[in-house]
Amino acid sequence: MNDPAPTPTADAHQGLHSAQGALRGEHPGRAAQPVIKVVDLAWLEFTKPDLDRAETFAHDFGLTTAARTQDALYLRGAMAGPHSLVIRRGPTSRFTGLAFTAADATDLDRLARATGHKVRTLTEHCGGRAVDLLDPSGIPVRVVHGVTEQTARPLRQPLVLNTGTTAAARVNATQRPPREPSQVQRLGHVVLSTRVFRRALDWYLQHLGLIVSDFLYLDGQRDRGPTMAFIRCDRGSEPADHHTLAMHLGPDTGYVHSAYQVADLDALAAGGAYLRERGYHHSWGIGRHIQGSQIFDYWRDPDRFMVEHFADGDVFDNTLEPGWAAMSASGLAQWGPPATRDFLGTTPSPGALLQAISALREDNEIDRARLMGLMKALSK
Repeated sequence: MNDPAPTPTADAHQGLHSAQGALRGEHPGRAAQPVIKVVDLAWLEFTKPDLDRAETFAHDFGLTTAARTQDALYLRGAMAGPHSLVIRRGPTSRFTGLAFTAADATDLDRLARATGHKVRTLTEHCGGRAVDLLDPSGIPVRVVHGVTEQTARPLRQPLVLNTGTTAAARVNATQRPPREPSQVQRLGHVVLSTRVFRRALDWYLQHLGLIVSDFLYLDGQRDRGPTMAFIRCDRGSEPADHHTLAMHLGPDTGYVHSAYQVADLDALAAGGAYLRERGYHHSWGIGRHIQGSQIFDYWRDPDRFMVEHFADGDVFDNTLEPGWAAMSASGLAQWGPPATRDFLGTTPSPGALLQAISALREDNEIDRARLMGLMKALSK
């Protein structure tokens, strides 16, 4: 996994949202000699005081229960693979970390030697071995291998569409997608916020071999470097999701949202109608993103954690260069309703003000110019 990174040769961004790639001296979006190269995001971990409520929402959202004990809930999508979420009983609702899948057992040994940590055996559901780390933001990151995978369940297939430009594919048959939970196929990505964006970015690229698909920068501050990165797994010539991890500079640290793939727009929309009828909080959507191209719809669970249904996302191999674009709220979608305050996290609150004041007082990458630039970007 230590082969030199290939020279990028493609630019799918040209003419869309990035008129130019990196300027001379800007971040290359990958480490020359990463310690290992993870192959996927395995699962996310949370604590919540009410596992029954968490399980009810998860089922309404389209996940299913892989296993449950008195103090832990394991949730999965329909595709083969590890569980997607681990929710442990705890006194408060909080995000407690993320896990990536290593390509080989020897990668765990290599990562442990490079970081001064140990490889340990996982004794809970599905077993396996792991190296437990902390990223520069203090977020727990687990790299796993040998976890017993869930077998695939029957997948809801994309609907057959009549496009109007070719012979009809659907004849003497109506289109009646049921209003039911969207079948979640798999966990797609997680988005994190950090006060030490550059340090965290370089850590993930160097230790886990992730590579950048898109950079965003603050208007008028490009010379200070990017403030957001959409980051994918480097699987060589095998395409990977546009982003498995996304991070942005912000006054808070931790979880922003996670995204779960569904079959198509109808699965997403019908599942959204199902959630709305049950009184769940809709955050933003339906629309199509620019970076990643996903059709999206965002919801909040009963504990206010944001989750996304998505379909039709971009996949890139490791030849694609990072795109560069200015950060703005209007630049988050090609079509759809304007991004809401709830999604952007710009609703005024005492908590948000305290976070900003705290960030300005600490030794990090947040200063007055950065904070004002972020506020400006999220308002246009």
